[in-house]
Amino acid sequence: GVTARALLDVQPASGGGTPVVWNALMSGHKRSRQFRLSCCSFLDMMRAGVVATPVTYITVLSACGKGNDVLLGMQLHKRIIESGVLPDLKVENALVDMYAECGQMEAAWDLFEGMQVRNIVSWTSVISGFVRLGQVDRARVLFDRMPERDTVSWTAMIDGYVQAGQFREALEMFREMQLSKVRADEFTMVSIVTACAQLGALETGEWARIYMNRHGIKMDTFVGNALIDMYSKCGSIERALDVFNEVHSRDKFTWTAVILGLAVNGHGEEAIDMFDRMLRAFEAPDEVTFIGVLTACTHAGLVDKGRDFFLSMTGTYRIAPNVMHYGCMIDLLGRAGKLREALETIGKMPMKPSSAIWGTLLAACRVHGNSEIGELAAERLLELDPENSMAYVLLSNLYAKSNRWGDVRWLRQVMMEKGIKKEPGCSLIEMNGTIHEFVAGDRSHPMSEEIYSKLDKVLTDLKNDGYVPDVTEVFVQVTEEEKQKVLYWHSEKLAVAFALLVSESSVTIRIVKNLRMCLDCHNAIKLITKLYVREIVVRDRTRFHHFRHGLCSCKDYW
Repeated sequence: GVTARALLDVQPASGGGTPVVWNALMSGHKRSRQFRLSCCSFLDMMRAGVVATPVTYITVLSACGKGNDVLLGMQLHKRIIESGVLPDLKVENALVDMYAECGQMEAAWDLFEGMQVRNIVSWTSVISGFVRLGQVDRARVLFDRMPERDTVSWTAMIDGYVQAGQFREALEMFREMQLSKVRADEFTMVSIVTACAQLGALETGEWARIYMNRHGIKMDTFVGNALIDMYSKCGSIERALDVFNEVHSRDKFTWTAVILGLAVNGHGEEAIDMFDRMLRAFEAPDEVTFIGVLTACTHAGLVDKGRDFFLSMTGTYRIAPNVMHYGCMIDLLGRAGKLREALETIGKMPMKPSSAIWGTLLAACRVHGNSEIGELAAERLLELDPENSMAYVLLSNLYAKSNRWGDVRWLRQVMMEKGIKKEPGCSLIEMNGTIHEFVAGDRSHPMSEEIYSKLDKVLTDLKNDGYVPDVTEVFVQVTEEEKQKVLYWHSEKLAVAFALLVSESSVTIRIVKNLRMCLDCHNAIKLITKLYVREIVVRDRTRFHHFRHGLCSCKDYW
């Protein structure tokens, strides 16, 4: 871009330069992601009286799309029609892509429909446009109609499923891609590894890494960051650190990913050490880094250090704390039993406290048995989110802990009268590369009979070792015996029973749960790891639980 600009500056005043030089200037700006400058250079070119070529239009349309300048794009479209350049497949593709990137799918679709000739680029642009708008089903219908597909079109569809939160569909699509003998690239692999992270699918994530090595896909910074995140979210922080050490070109996201990974997996001190290393490497932290650092302080119980980090955000790094940082501080203070200070911190927040803030305080009150602040937190939480069943569950635990059984019964009655139902528990577990889903009390799994039989045997072993079911979180009006049955069939217990049936004793059992673990499942799984000498990792809605030898990494705080 600089060289082209210099050439133009020495042109005779009347000449205005050649299209080739102007095109080089615009292309240089675009490659540097200076999309506005690229568009401005086009306007300068028009003012200089230089005739645009198809390459000019393609370059500027791309800059308009990436810079979200749909108005200039529309003016260009009009100029292109008047210029007589059409039909030209590359220019038409650039027009479709520009409208799609700007979210103008009606215009993109009309152009696409009117094209006499289409190629893979035309189809992929429209598919990507629908994906960006979250219309993944419509994108899939188009994808299935494509006469031929390449790596880019497969990746667009896979990434669409990931963006839409349909992670299992993304992995299924990748399997289809392999059967079609289309080779993935680093962009495909980032999407696949991200899907594995969300599902807790460590085996598939490991396989993806082997695939990359086999096919010579380099582990660039983006792939490395995705792998660190995946291993962290699967509870395998040792492998996340291995990848971190292999990534030679680290950016702030690399450091942040490993700090967050260490923090959420209960390695608080190591996360803070990593933050110090990040600063020594002259990498500036951002707001996400500080979520990791504050989470690390929470897990390590470092209240004073957490306060210092929180103050340094504005004092040293000019980063305004957001609601998530305040949530970390409430968690830190709550875990340390400083509930009054946590409440005062909420009162000083510059933004309105979210339901998550009050939920964090309520959970802390449940652990420490503080009914006064707990009732206030529950009241505020239900004002913001009246259907939040977890508020009732935590408050009920709090009352039960204080032997306020009359209030427990009253809460259950309120829930029944308001028709508030607990969100169904769902647990995912990966075995031999296949994701298995369990819902509380569900018998749809092909091995259901064996799973329930195994679970009965496990529960008998637990009871013989002193296990007593904790029914304080059961909100259905049934007999004590039936309440115990409801607990026995919770989704994570079914997942554990399945894993005990089909996995080797040396294999770590990894489960992803959509809700916060209940007290009873937490107690039962601790005992299972002691009796069966197994390691179990559960990622629930609030944190990681690494169960070993009858203990949990959360130290019974969650």
